[in-house]
Amino acid sequence: EQTKATQHNRKSHPSTMQRFVLLLLTVLVTVPPSVVVAFTTTTRKRTSALLPPSSFLKSPSSSSSDSPWTSSSSSALPMIGGFFRKGGDKEEDEKKSAAAAAVVVGDVTSIDTATLTPAGFGFSTPTSRILQSSGRNSGYYKASASDPVVNVIEAITAAGGLQDVALVFDDDNNNNLLGIFTESDYIRFSSARSKASSEEEAASFLVAPVSNYITPADQLLALSANDTASQAIALMKTNGVRHVLIATKVNSKQNRLILSSEGVDVLGVINMQDVMSIVQRDERLSLTSLAKKYPTISNPLEQMKEEQKSFANRAANTPEQGKKDLIRTGTAIFSGLCIAAFLSQSTYLHDHADILMIGIFVLGYIGIIFEEVFEFNKAAVALLMSTGLWITYGDYYQNPSGIASPSVLSQLGEQLAEVSDICFFLLAASTIVEVVDAHQGFKVVTNQIKTTSKKQLFWTIGFLTFFLSAILNNLTVTIVMCSLLKKLVPKDDDRRLFGAMVVVAANAGGVWTPIGDVTTTMLWINDQLSTLPTITELFLPSTVCLVASLAYLVNQVEEDASLEESTLPEPTDLAPRGKVVFWTGIACLLAVPVFAELTGLPPYLAMLTGLGVMWTLTDIIHMGEEEDDALKVPAALSKLDTAGILFFLGILMSIGVLDKSGLLKELAVFLDTHLPSLDIIATVIGLASALIDNVPLVAATMGMYDLNQYATDDKLWQLIALCAGTGGSILVIGSASGVALMGLEKVDFLWYARKVSVGAAIGYFAGIATYLAQNAVLSGSMFDGSSGLVSQAAIATVDAIQTSGVAV
Repeated sequence: EQTKATQHNRKSHPSTMQRFVLLLLTVLVTVPPSVVVAFTTTTRKRTSALLPPSSFLKSPSSSSSDSPWTSSSSSALPMIGGFFRKGGDKEEDEKKSAAAAAVVVGDVTSIDTATLTPAGFGFSTPTSRILQSSGRNSGYYKASASDPVVNVIEAITAAGGLQDVALVFDDDNNNNLLGIFTESDYIRFSSARSKASSEEEAASFLVAPVSNYITPADQLLALSANDTASQAIALMKTNGVRHVLIATKVNSKQNRLILSSEGVDVLGVINMQDVMSIVQRDERLSLTSLAKKYPTISNPLEQMKEEQKSFANRAANTPEQGKKDLIRTGTAIFSGLCIAAFLSQSTYLHDHADILMIGIFVLGYIGIIFEEVFEFNKAAVALLMSTGLWITYGDYYQNPSGIASPSVLSQLGEQLAEVSDICFFLLAASTIVEVVDAHQGFKVVTNQIKTTSKKQLFWTIGFLTFFLSAILNNLTVTIVMCSLLKKLVPKDDDRRLFGAMVVVAANAGGVWTPIGDVTTTMLWINDQLSTLPTITELFLPSTVCLVASLAYLVNQVEEDASLEESTLPEPTDLAPRGKVVFWTGIACLLAVPVFAELTGLPPYLAMLTGLGVMWTLTDIIHMGEEEDDALKVPAALSKLDTAGILFFLGILMSIGVLDKSGLLKELAVFLDTHLPSLDIIATVIGLASALIDNVPLVAATMGMYDLNQYATDDKLWQLIALCAGTGGSILVIGSASGVALMGLEKVDFLWYARKVSVGAAIGYFAGIATYLAQNAVLSGSMFDGSSGLVSQAAIATVDAIQTSGVAV
């Protein structure tokens, strides 16, 4: 009856939030679009960082279907008998709202400049303020594991709405959180009790320990005290829950409690009603502050229009906005000039199409290199660059008609077929790795890390990364290992150095197998490299590169007791299904070269076959388990870096048209003429990859030199694979792994150059020297008088001595 009365009141009297939404909609209809754009531009900065990525709001794989923390329907469960929250007490609710509003008024009146929603209020209010303003103290009842269910229910009910959940702790350790008991757990308990066969059995449920019916602590969603209301709303809505824990130690990426032997410091529990109440009060008070700021304007809509104009004026006066306006204007002018030039069909374009193609490529490359400055996604730049190059080649390059000829269309189809091989290969490989990670398969590896010595851990992580990146792509390995380091290494400075080491190790490890690094994969798919020679002849140089770099970098590691503060949980056995998925995924990746060698079919077909195997396997394992959809292949596909794959597509299509036009051949002739040897050319390409993405560099090299001139597994191709792969470690922007580290650990360019670049360069040149020496030995040219390591002059000296009859 109380629930019905509450629902009736809600229908009869629109809430403050409903009235405010109607007001905003009215404003959006009446305010000119230019003002709205200016307003949203200024507010986007403040709100864009509030919502966490959807990939981090996924339900845990080990949760049961009736867990209130994973069920999408739990938020709609009805209140039973007013158990967890008493409804209908309007007078009491109004008292609490007034008290909380008084707190908010005190906060807002201290702000000098009245705005629609000041920073730290409304949706940007921190959870600590929500917890304080809710008037419910901590918001939970503290229970022990052995407490009977009936006692816990009675305690929550007696709290009169101040506590609507119970946190259950270990009997022997009051800080060791075992889980939470919510209304959904109570419903699950009642459902089990209703199935009792006798009254005695039903009564036994009431005295059963509450720990039998809780949601485990490792499945609970949590936020820190500094997280915002918008994050809390997104977290609860995405996961279909009504409560979120506020704690001091929280994994911010997974929104999980950091559990340790010392226990958990829980500040409190907030629910959706707590969050929305304070957001509504803040928004209502924002309207009040607007009235005070514009006393001469009586209409609230006009007040809001004036405030939006004020926002727009402040935004237009910032240097950041000036830079954006310059980029937008320049982009618009450049786009207009390109379209006008194309429509003009100028004879100048036909006569100088080669210069135009070079110009388009250089401009596109500048856009890719300075992606962060221009704020253009490099995938978009690569796609536009490839389109511009193909239009210029097809319609203008040695073609007076202005229409692409059948031969150009044929070349376009051939190039697209070649590029699709690589894109489908990367798509399938990334999906397999994502599925393995979703099943926590990498615990097979991380469970083996038990050392407390920082230098020993440094070497362990280095070699572990080196071998993992040989079978997984180095970007994925970097992300996985950096996530592990957040738990293993508590100090930020140490973790940055460890992360830089991971980049060096991942790039070195990706060189010596066809599936380890995208550049090696490109060379392998296009027949510049084959499987066994790549592994046998590049393994030693890659290892030397790793060891030389780590030997230099490890001197910066200072031993202390900080690893004892690690938050890595105790090693636990991986579930049987997780082991099956892990070993099947590894087998699929390792079988790709074998498949290609035995069948003669393209490697991408083998990788797609492996993806089909993983797809079928996970469908069988999770058959009929709708709550485990996040563990299946479709969910993994939705998390892939599609922009990265499209970037490869655009780059390779761009390089392809430069190859078809013969411009790359001309560049190869120029390098051969002005550089004394191919070894130096490969070394320069590796050094260039420290500044420029190695994918287009290797793609350009593939077009510069012909397989008829340099056969499969030629020294040139192997050296390019080694140099392009390891040279990207010299600067943090030189590889996808380094760029990922910049985002994961906030590593800046100068810090990396000061701390890591020298060590990475030492490893780079050591790897090249090792390869050249190894190649000389294997080819039997170590003592070749014409080109060996022992000079022809030394051989001539020995001959002269022998001729003179002097004993040697």
